[in-house]
Amino acid sequence: MATFQYEALDTKTGKTEKGEMPANSQAEALSRLQEMGLAPTSVEEAKPASKAKKKKKRAGGNKKGKKNALDIQIGTGVNEKSLTIFTRQLAQLTSAGLPLLSGLTVLERQEKSPGLKRVCGELAAVIEGGGTFSEGLAQHPKVFNKLFVSMVKAGELGGVLEVVLDRLAQFMEKAARIKGKVKAAMFYPIAVLIVAIVIMGILLVFVIPKFKEVFADLTGSGGGLHWFTELVLSISNTVKTNVFGTLTGMFSFFLILSVLGKTKYGRFVLDKLALFFPVVGPVVEKVSIARFARTLGTLINSGVPILQALNIVKDTSGNTVIATAVQDVHDSVKEGETIVAPLEASRVFPPMVISMVDVGEKTGDMPQMLEKIADTYDEEVDRSVEAMTSLIEPIMICFLAVIVGSIVIAMFLPLIQMIDTMGK
Repeated sequence: MATFQYEALDTKTGKTEKGEMPANSQAEALSRLQEMGLAPTSVEEAKPASKAKKKKKRAGGNKKGKKNALDIQIGTGVNEKSLTIFTRQLAQLTSAGLPLLSGLTVLERQEKSPGLKRVCGELAAVIEGGGTFSEGLAQHPKVFNKLFVSMVKAGELGGVLEVVLDRLAQFMEKAARIKGKVKAAMFYPIAVLIVAIVIMGILLVFVIPKFKEVFADLTGSGGGLHWFTELVLSISNTVKTNVFGTLTGMFSFFLILSVLGKTKYGRFVLDKLALFFPVVGPVVEKVSIARFARTLGTLINSGVPILQALNIVKDTSGNTVIATAVQDVHDSVKEGETIVAPLEASRVFPPMVISMVDVGEKTGDMPQMLEKIADTYDEEVDRSVEAMTSLIEPIMICFLAVIVGSIVIAMFLPLIQMIDTMGK
């Protein structure tokens, strides 16, 4: 009989309890904790130090000779597309009845990505050394996030690993599809913005200075230039004489914005602006809600405890405003209250989402209801992206026309003044 260390929430008092208990398996320990009126958030086998070291040494033995090679690598070398394909293939192999270790060995042999090939080999080594699949995944936090590890762990406990892997693959495929559509929609405005900056640079540095020489005769003869023309000429002169300073200023602006985004308050402000920004805001909101619903529904459906699932959703939400709302939901559930009240108080989630969550909570059908919300909002994202693309195109064309047109008008105003003077 093994000893298990646990961390659980007392459903009556709302306090967190930690301790150890003897049990034949992790599933038995979970069952006993639930019978005691506790909501387990973490249950792990307590291994003797010597045994843990032996397993670690045996699992990592094949990495010793590669230590220097791994140390000089930058990043993980595993992109989202490769990871999604790996998850789908592993789900198909395990569903076909192939043992997990054999499936990993097959994928390692056929994998072309060096980073993922190395990860497959290390995962196989952990399982061969007596460890679990989730333990091997946890050793690669830059490749497998908390969502991935927690779902696999829940699948191992429930004996439905192949089902969980299939759900993970579906989740990742849908997330990749939505992300791809949003990226494709944003490509056009970014491309137009870059073209506008290049055109402005050419006009300010090369074209406008030629007009300045012509206008010098007008000012020398006593005629003053229009204030708008003077403004454009001044900007052109500043940019031309300080090209390096202008480029440095632009770079500094984006750098400051990037640094600000890494601070807690700055990230919150930027995410808040993203949610309420015209045209783009509705798409960001729908993507965030779809991700929240699908992640939480997938985790609960896979057997992950609700409090642990909410923590994972908070960490993987991708938006601090949504993460703050999820943290309020976590605190509410921890105190024995409902999910609906903090969702409504956040003013981020639409009434339809709150109503559907309320129905799911009352009927005990929360995972399926969250999946329906996610599916609904995925369709909404598709429509919103199409609408945003059709709306952004004329906006960006008008933006480009206003910039170039303003410069052209500024250059022709003195000529118009001169013609008026000659006419009088």
